[in-house]
Amino acid sequence: MTPRRRSRRPRPLSVLLAVGGMAGAAISAVLGNVTGNLLSELSVTVLGSASLGLAVIGVAASFLVEWRRHQREQSPTDDGVAPATSSAPTLPWPAGFTGRRGQAEAVVAMLAPEHAVAVVGRRAVGTSWCAVQAANLSRTDFPDGQYYLDLRRGGRARSPQEVLIALARILGTVAPRSGSPDDLADAADELRGQLDGRKVLLVLDNVDSPAQVRQLLPPTARTCRLLLAGTGRLAALDGVVAYWLAEPDVDDAVEMFADAGAATAVVRSRRPDPRTDPAVRAIVESCGRQPRAVTELGRRTAQHGWRHTDVLHALRRAADTPPHQRAGVSPVTGLVIARDTAYQALTREARRLLRLLSLSPVPLDRATIAALARRRPYRVAALLDELADAAFVVGAPGDRYEVRPLLAPYARVHLREAEPVHRRVSAQARLTRHLTSRAEQHVVGLAVAAGALDRDHRLPDDDPYGWFDLHQELLLAVVKVPAGAVETLPRRVRGWWFRLAVALCGWLAHAERLGEWEEVCRTVLANPTSQDRPEIAGWAHNELGVLRRRRHDPYGAVAALSLAVAGRGRRGTAQARMNLGLAMLDLGRTAEAVEHLELSRRHRAGADRAGQALSDLGLGAARLARCELEAAHDLLVRAANTFRSLGNSRGHAAALTNLVLVHSAMGEHLDAAQARRAALREYESVGDPTNRAVALLNAGATLLGTTPGQARQAYTLLSESRRLREGARPDAGLGRTLLHLGDAAAALGDAAEARRHWADAAVICEAAGDDDGRQAADAGLNGARFPQRHLG
Repeated sequence: MTPRRRSRRPRPLSVLLAVGGMAGAAISAVLGNVTGNLLSELSVTVLGSASLGLAVIGVAASFLVEWRRHQREQSPTDDGVAPATSSAPTLPWPAGFTGRRGQAEAVVAMLAPEHAVAVVGRRAVGTSWCAVQAANLSRTDFPDGQYYLDLRRGGRARSPQEVLIALARILGTVAPRSGSPDDLADAADELRGQLDGRKVLLVLDNVDSPAQVRQLLPPTARTCRLLLAGTGRLAALDGVVAYWLAEPDVDDAVEMFADAGAATAVVRSRRPDPRTDPAVRAIVESCGRQPRAVTELGRRTAQHGWRHTDVLHALRRAADTPPHQRAGVSPVTGLVIARDTAYQALTREARRLLRLLSLSPVPLDRATIAALARRRPYRVAALLDELADAAFVVGAPGDRYEVRPLLAPYARVHLREAEPVHRRVSAQARLTRHLTSRAEQHVVGLAVAAGALDRDHRLPDDDPYGWFDLHQELLLAVVKVPAGAVETLPRRVRGWWFRLAVALCGWLAHAERLGEWEEVCRTVLANPTSQDRPEIAGWAHNELGVLRRRRHDPYGAVAALSLAVAGRGRRGTAQARMNLGLAMLDLGRTAEAVEHLELSRRHRAGADRAGQALSDLGLGAARLARCELEAAHDLLVRAANTFRSLGNSRGHAAALTNLVLVHSAMGEHLDAAQARRAALREYESVGDPTNRAVALLNAGATLLGTTPGQARQAYTLLSESRRLREGARPDAGLGRTLLHLGDAAAALGDAAEARRHWADAAVICEAAGDDDGRQAADAGLNGARFPQRHLG
């Protein structure tokens, strides 16, 4: 196992000292002879003694230098590895090796055909253990020697020159004279010449950078093998086959915990077996299954007699305590943090970014991360690259990043230990403020896309639906806090939190996600903040009222909107009264509806033109329901003109839809047809299938009631209305659509189809509580149904 000895030339320093000593003696002798005739005998004696002394010193120094060099060659090097001239083994046996048996054997199998194998993984995950164990398992395959070198001396990574110098000492070759590429290449070539043709395994541990080993690749063309252990960047080296080593699974991590506890000197009876205790499995998961932390925690737990449930409680308390609250100090968390060498190896800024990223349970995009960390985007990109390289964060769709789920509790423990409460609150405030600003901007984009605002308000190159779809998990996670948690938040966070809830409800309403919309409203109502500020509770009740109207629950809508009217301010009261009036209109209580709508219009500010138009639209519909056609006509025309001037396509289309019914009731069929075409044209540009279905229903019913000769066109309009309602919950609107489809089929002479539509309409109207619609469908089935106008 010892490499061939090579003839060694005398070191230059020893040669110079020896020559200098002899030259000094000769020069002293000559000077003594020359000056002997001029000086006394005493002087000659002194000079002669001096020359003799110089000669003795020179010879002694030469002897000491050679002796010291010989001693260094016979003793182990500073690397903890014996040189090639020593017969001592150079490959250590790993202590406490657990859970990597199958993986180490896989590395051994890879060493047979490959010249260079790298065991790669995040720092402190066990790559060194696995590589050294694999080398020990393959001792018989390398009878000429196995040599080990740690490339991280004293916590500092060795330079490429230092690596070659250390290998030269081990293998007995000439070290590079400098760090120049030529000298490094010459030294590496000499190493290959020394190893070529020999069955030698060279194990290089803790390789932090590919540059440290690039000169050694390829090792040799024949029997020598190179085994590396380090970061994932080694996989990019040409000629290296990488074996990725992830964290141990739960069973292996529990085994590490148990073995470390069994090895401690303190033996305690009546302690549960860690291998069967469910708390231990949760403990190793909370530690991210990091071998160093798990092993040390198992040892200390057994040594101090800690209960497993207490250890788990300490870890969970540190990880799950809200950012704005203080967590209790525990020796368990300090122990876990001290053993996280991978975290300590990061730069200070990267560690801070990792801690802040743990505030979010879902991925964040780069802009949000920059706002959270208060750093420039280019700096955030560099820090994310560092964290990704160290396997702390992973990417997500949409150029987003998150802490690896396995390490998220670990990162939150670091957050509580390293970041004071005021810094955590400041970071949370920055995150909430950024999300609120972006959400409010995109809600404006939604209003533009829906035709509620002028197109000039659209943000350039922005997709509001796409932004909300991408960030919906984050927005819901920030808003849907546990009941009572908002009260404990600082005031600077509470205001932004409520604004974010308002913007989020705006998107959920557009997306017809009624369940989550209701959940957000109830979250707002459940927090004490809504009790202290009635306008917040009034907003939530108003949202719930609108939501219940969409669910065709007019009684629930009236109850919620009555609470909203009592709690909101002037402008909020106007909006709530308008919605309450519409809910009353749904119930057929037209007198009360007109009263609330009049109050709503009175509460509107003069500058609130959009609000005034909404009140006019509601009043026009109420007057139409009371057959006050002239008043309804004036109100609806005024609303339509205002909406058109504001660029609100949806409001304009709604006013035109109601004008169709007014003109038809007044016998102005030409104006009704013109308003119908204009309304349908507006709805084609507005992403509002529900209201477009209503417009088509009214248009088809009006044609049937006023111009029976256009039954084919009416049937087409009603069929399109039914198609738009497909997939939605059956309601009175669908029942009325089927009812008039039966009328159109009867007008076209298809009695079978007419009876089929009337039968379906009777079932749906009965389920929706529409007694008038059910009776009309039954009349059709009994042969007494005639087409009539639909006032929707």
